[in-house]
Amino acid sequence: MTHYGLLCPAASGHLHPMTTLGHALRQRGHRVSLIGIADAQERVRAAGLEFVPIGLADYPAGCTKQLFNRLGELSGAAAFRTTVAYFQQATAMLLREAPPALRAHGVDALLVDQTSFGGATVAHALDLPFVSVSCALLLNPDPAVPPVNTGWGYHPAAWARLRNRLGQRLLARLTQPITQVVIGYRQQHHLPVLANSSQAWSPLAQICQQPAAFEYPRRHLPAWFHFTGPLVDPASRAAAPFPWHQLNGKPLIYASLGTIQNQQLEMFARIAEACRHFDAQLVIALGGGSSPDALPPLPGDPLVVGFAPQLELLQRAALTITHAGLNTVLESLSCGVPMVAIPIANDQPGVAARVAWSGSGVVVPLKRATAARLQAAIDQVWGDPRYRSNAQRLQQAIAAAGGVARAADIVEQAISTGQPVL
Repeated sequence: MTHYGLLCPAASGHLHPMTTLGHALRQRGHRVSLIGIADAQERVRAAGLEFVPIGLADYPAGCTKQLFNRLGELSGAAAFRTTVAYFQQATAMLLREAPPALRAHGVDALLVDQTSFGGATVAHALDLPFVSVSCALLLNPDPAVPPVNTGWGYHPAAWARLRNRLGQRLLARLTQPITQVVIGYRQQHHLPVLANSSQAWSPLAQICQQPAAFEYPRRHLPAWFHFTGPLVDPASRAAAPFPWHQLNGKPLIYASLGTIQNQQLEMFARIAEACRHFDAQLVIALGGGSSPDALPPLPGDPLVVGFAPQLELLQRAALTITHAGLNTVLESLSCGVPMVAIPIANDQPGVAARVAWSGSGVVVPLKRATAARLQAAIDQVWGDPRYRSNAQRLQQAIAAAGGVARAADIVEQAISTGQPVL
């Protein structure tokens, strides 16, 4: 039995896949603990895992909701700057408090979310083997691929590669406050300098919950990089109540702006206005940002809930309207459901660009997302069977990728052998 420690941000888009992988390892007889801030505890316990709290002074219970409420009112560059500031502080706390907590609890190996930017350094400091897990878009740089925070499409031409390199340099500059925290810790603890970002990820195995078909063509991934498809298992999630009796049997449109960028309340009104012209039932999930009672009456009388059993609803859906959070996009594709994507911040433009590139949906930029444009986008996806066909093609790719079972196999092999899983 191995005692695995999980390091990831306390956001649903990271906690859901990481605790699902932890749940799978626990089912195989391993001990699994997530080391994180207080606001992660409920989701960790729902997955049946142990929870080791850190950062209680800096991140008391409820602080994540306050952050998400602030982020939910922002978009674009402002949201990105706020996110960088948060990760700068969170990385400093992780480097300070995670090592003693891991020692005290006898953790043998780590699973590190790529966006736990100090996670690899924690592993290096404790001489622990670790596996990298990409819960968001993979961060591995490649001159052929645009930065994840842009909505740039893929193009093989030389001009596009130059554009991508310049974009990557700008992204590195913008995230330098986080990088400097890691560099300072490594210098203080006499750890080797990381020559490039790739050295911050596991030399044993790197797992990505995208299927390969939902990623731009790449040439620079290591041989131990694995596209496993979504890390999903309903058994690892707490049940969400839902008024199933209020579904009327019409084609279902599911709309969610996630659990962070969900304060765009006027956008829900535009979505409702756009959907009322279709012979369908709209279900809106607010993601915890507001209560249904806080919204004024919406056009078309959609069914509005705080949280929704997303996996179950997507199995019934004809169309998803999404902020292009990777988990919602992958879960829609797992059900063969095409999308209208309204990216808001962070890596969502990159996810939305891949939705368009894969032909599984269309993108409406946030600043142009009027009710009329949303209606036109819905009509385009609704009326063209190629979008559903492409979504179903990706559904098949996801089914073949192996999912959480394959990811757990890779983790076990990497840690038990200490050798790269090729």
